[in-house]
Amino acid sequence: MAKYIFVTGGVTSSLGKGIISASLAKLLQARGLRVTIQKFDPYINVDPGTLNPYEHGECYVTEDGAETDLDLGHYERFLNTPTSQANNVTTGRIYQTVIERERAGAFLGKTVQVIPHITDEIKRRATLLEKGHDYDIIITEIGGTVGDIESLPYLEAIRQLRWDLGKENCVSIHLTLIPYLKAARELKTKPTQHSVKELLQAGIQPDILVCRTEYPLPRELRAKLALFCNVDEKSVIEAIDAETIYDVPLLMLKENLDKTVLKKLGMKNMPEPDLVNWKEFLGKLKNPTREVTIGLVGKYNELQDAYKSIHEAFLHAGAENECKVRVVPLHSETLDASEAKIKLAGLDGILVAPGFGERGIAGKLEAIRYVRENKIPFFGICLGMQCAVVEFCRNVLGIDGADSTEVNPDTLEPVIDLMPDQKKITAKGGTMRLGAYACKLSKNSLSHKAYGKTEIWERHRHRYEFNNQYLEVMERAGMIATGKNPDSGLVEIVELKDHPYFVGVQFHPELKSTVENPHPLFVSFIRAALKDGKIK
Repeated sequence: MAKYIFVTGGVTSSLGKGIISASLAKLLQARGLRVTIQKFDPYINVDPGTLNPYEHGECYVTEDGAETDLDLGHYERFLNTPTSQANNVTTGRIYQTVIERERAGAFLGKTVQVIPHITDEIKRRATLLEKGHDYDIIITEIGGTVGDIESLPYLEAIRQLRWDLGKENCVSIHLTLIPYLKAARELKTKPTQHSVKELLQAGIQPDILVCRTEYPLPRELRAKLALFCNVDEKSVIEAIDAETIYDVPLLMLKENLDKTVLKKLGMKNMPEPDLVNWKEFLGKLKNPTREVTIGLVGKYNELQDAYKSIHEAFLHAGAENECKVRVVPLHSETLDASEAKIKLAGLDGILVAPGFGERGIAGKLEAIRYVRENKIPFFGICLGMQCAVVEFCRNVLGIDGADSTEVNPDTLEPVIDLMPDQKKITAKGGTMRLGAYACKLSKNSLSHKAYGKTEIWERHRHRYEFNNQYLEVMERAGMIATGKNPDSGLVEIVELKDHPYFVGVQFHPELKSTVENPHPLFVSFIRAALKDGKIK
């Protein structure tokens, strides 16, 4: 039977429950344990697929095609193992399941209530990952903050699970904030005391307190927290602000978080964690020998979490190339021809980001035209690849009105068009082409050299595709389809001849980049931006 760790948050949101969960999982995995993490989100959306990135950051897509919370990206990047639809549960999905069962007659004669029906479904979902897998430990992160109305059913379900599974098989970790009052020059524990009180009112006594702080926690403050929050002093863990999220596993190791958890779970005589590869990555990340400046052209640049996986993939690829990647956000809505000449001239490379809709398209086209004409390394992802095709058809092939039907439904030259199997779909949620699909690569292409193989599997999230009616004329002019889906013939990758590095991909390579396996396309793009010559 697997052991369970539940991670809750208090005082304020965005404290980093996902990073703490992933860091603890990494330490336990490094000791030889089989670990997975799941995220329970209290919002009523069935999934974040229809949410604006400004609302909830990027929408992360799993191998099996689930649109999930961005924290699953952290889980995969830290553990180097894929997640699935079962790793992310929302209130919307919980209620949808219960209501569908009620409509099917599963509760005939009974009143359907939050307790026991909703909490039973939460409990079922919490233990679902154990079935068919051989996990030693399952970590469950509860989204939101203790005290939120929408979190109450989850806390009640955890309370019940601790009894169902046995206290020796469960650990409750509460992440909280220790604010520093500059005027008083002291750290304050009262918010944490109140947060723990809220948790106690829900029937949960935390076993471990993880305290986010800007300053080190003195011994007397830890003792005070232990006394007022009913935990032993060794279970008060300092989580001081880190230079990078990849420092957090080592900081938690220093604080003995993993040892404390294992002791409370009765798991003795475990080997010390093997973090050689992790430390090697950190060494490269923090001691770069060169620097490269990449322009990130997108329309959600005000919120870094909107392109979280891209930023992390740059860190991984930078460490692999032993260089610092400095990312310059460029808002596509304000990028016209004159702006492009000024803002793009000094950059080593340009990545045109994914997205949806008409807003910011003109700026993306201007950026692509500039890098194509001036031989600056280019990498386009999803909509970025589609924009590269539109720009090439307009300015090289001279096809007036070449466009995507997403941007202009009435275009007479739909070089990017709605996928055939999408034309009768009207529902928005979970209906795109989602998840991992195969792609066959042309030998000796940039992509083939980067991957080192001719068949790959990459994750997708799109409704529109390249219109193959324009393929022959486009390839004659020098833009080559170097990656295609072997079953449908859908163009997955385009590359430009006679250019140092010009690659556009329909899929989302950033979603598969991890600390231990930086994505080869990001690695090759950074190498090209460093002007190191040909890909080895």
